[in-house]
Amino acid sequence: MSSLSYIIVIIIIISSALNFVHSRTLTETTSTTTLDVTASLQKTQNVFSSSYNPKATPQAFNQQKQKQKQTLSSSSSSVSLTLELHTRTSFLRPTTHSHGDYKSLTIARLERDSARLKSLTTRLHLALTGILQSDLEPLGGRGQEQELDLQGPIISGTSQGSGEYFSRVGIGRPPTPAYMVLDTGSDVNWLQCAPCADCYQQADPIFEPASSASYSPLSCETKQCKSLDVSECRNDTCLYEVAYGDGSYTVGDFVTETLTLGSASVNNVAIGCGHNNEGLFIGAAGLLGLGGGKLSFPSQLNATSFSYCLVDRDSDSASTLEFNSPLPPNAVTAPLRRNPKVDTFYYVGVSGLSVGGESLRIPETAFEVDTGGNGGIIIDSGTAVTRLQTETYNSLRDAFVEGTRGLGLASTKTNGVALFDTCYDLSSKTSVEVPTVAFHFPNGKVLALAAENVLIPVDSTGTFCLAFAPTSSAFSIIGNVQQQRTRVAFDLANSLIGFSSTKC
Repeated sequence: MSSLSYIIVIIIIISSALNFVHSRTLTETTSTTTLDVTASLQKTQNVFSSSYNPKATPQAFNQQKQKQKQTLSSSSSSVSLTLELHTRTSFLRPTTHSHGDYKSLTIARLERDSARLKSLTTRLHLALTGILQSDLEPLGGRGQEQELDLQGPIISGTSQGSGEYFSRVGIGRPPTPAYMVLDTGSDVNWLQCAPCADCYQQADPIFEPASSASYSPLSCETKQCKSLDVSECRNDTCLYEVAYGDGSYTVGDFVTETLTLGSASVNNVAIGCGHNNEGLFIGAAGLLGLGGGKLSFPSQLNATSFSYCLVDRDSDSASTLEFNSPLPPNAVTAPLRRNPKVDTFYYVGVSGLSVGGESLRIPETAFEVDTGGNGGIIIDSGTAVTRLQTETYNSLRDAFVEGTRGLGLASTKTNGVALFDTCYDLSSKTSVEVPTVAFHFPNGKVLALAAENVLIPVDSTGTFCLAFAPTSSAFSIIGNVQQQRTRVAFDLANSLIGFSSTKC
C-alpha cells in the first residue's frame, strides 16, 4: 500500500472518531447496577397506605417562619438561601378513591407528562418562529380579565397526576404560606390572587393582596413590565399574561412582593398576581420560575448558582432547593449551554450515551443546538420521563433490551404502558441486575444512573418499564425521574451543571 493510501486510511479513522462515539468497553463506570424490586414495589403500596407520613405541613412552615432572621432585596447575590422541597404526595396524598390503584396513578402522571412536553415544545417553536404568546388562544376562551388586554423543602408533585415538585413559600408581609410549583422551564413567577374571575382548586386559601403590607403594583414603564413577553397597560399598572402550550394560562396584575423562603425574606420580587387562571396546575397556588430568563427567581435574586435534590416521586420525605451554594466537591460536571433563540431553558453539553459499559453509535451532533436553535438536550425539573430523539432512543432501548435478555420482556398485552414501549414482569424477582445507563460529557466526565432511575414500577404487581421515551420535538430532555436522588447544581457564574449522587 502506498504512503498516500496509508494517509487516507488514517484520515478516515480520525474522522470517524470525531463524528461518532464508537462501541467500546468503558472503564469509568460498572456495566451493571442492581434494582431492588421488593423495595420499589413497597413504595408503590406505601403511597396509598394510611401510615404515609407527609413532611410538608402548615405547622412545618410556621416553624420555619418563626426562625426567620434575614431580610434581603431581590438583587442580593451573595447570601445563601435554602428552601424545603417536597413531593406532591406530601400534601395531596393519593387515595384508592381518586386513582383506583398505582397503575391508574401512573397513567395519570404520564398523561400530565405528555402535556408538559407539548408545552415546552410549543414554547420553543414560538421562539424559533417569532410567534407571540399573545397569539395563543387559551382553552375555554379568554376570561374577563384577559379581555382588558434561598433554601426550602422540595415536594414531589406526581401523586396527583402532576410531574412537578413543590416548595412551601411565604407570600407577602406577614407571609401567607402557599405551595408553589418549582419549574426550570419557566421564568415568570405567579400565584392565584383574590378576587378570582376564574381560579382552579388549590390546597391553600387564595392569596389576598389586601392582607399584605408589601404588595406593590408595577407601572407600565418599569423594567420588569417591559421584560414580559406579553403585557398590557391599565391605568398605568402592568398586566401580565402567560400562556402555556398545553392550554394552561394565567392572567392578572404584575406586582412586586416579599417572598419568604425558609429563614429568609426577599423583598421586591416581581410576581404575577393571577385573577384568571386555568390549566393543569392542580393543588399548587402558583409557580416559582427557575429558568434562565430575566424575570426568573434566580435572575431577580442575582444568584450565582442554585441547586436542588429531588426525592423519589413516591416519597413522603423532603429535600432542599438552595441558592448561592457552592458545587459539591464530588460533583460530576457538564457544560451549561444556552440557546441564543430562547434564554429560558438550560442545555446540557452531552457527548454520548452508554448502556452496559458500551457506548452507543450516536453522532455528537444529536446533542447539539444547530444554528436555527433546534436540537440539543435540556434538563428540566417539570418533565418526568427523559425524552430522546427517536433514533437515539431506539439505539438506547435496543442496547438495553439486548442487555436484559435474561429478564424477558413482559407479555405483549402489558409490554407497552402509555408512552413506555419496553416493560418487564419482575413479579417473581426480589432484585435484578440491569445494564448501567450513563450520560457522557465533553470533559470526559460520566454520569451513571442508578437502576431506580432507569427501570420504574408502573403498577404494584411487578411491571417495570424503561423510563425513557422517543420524541420528534426540536430538543431532547433529561427528566426528573433520571434526576431523583441526585443533587443537580446550576453554576450560573461558571456555566456548569453538577450532578452529585445523594440520598437527598
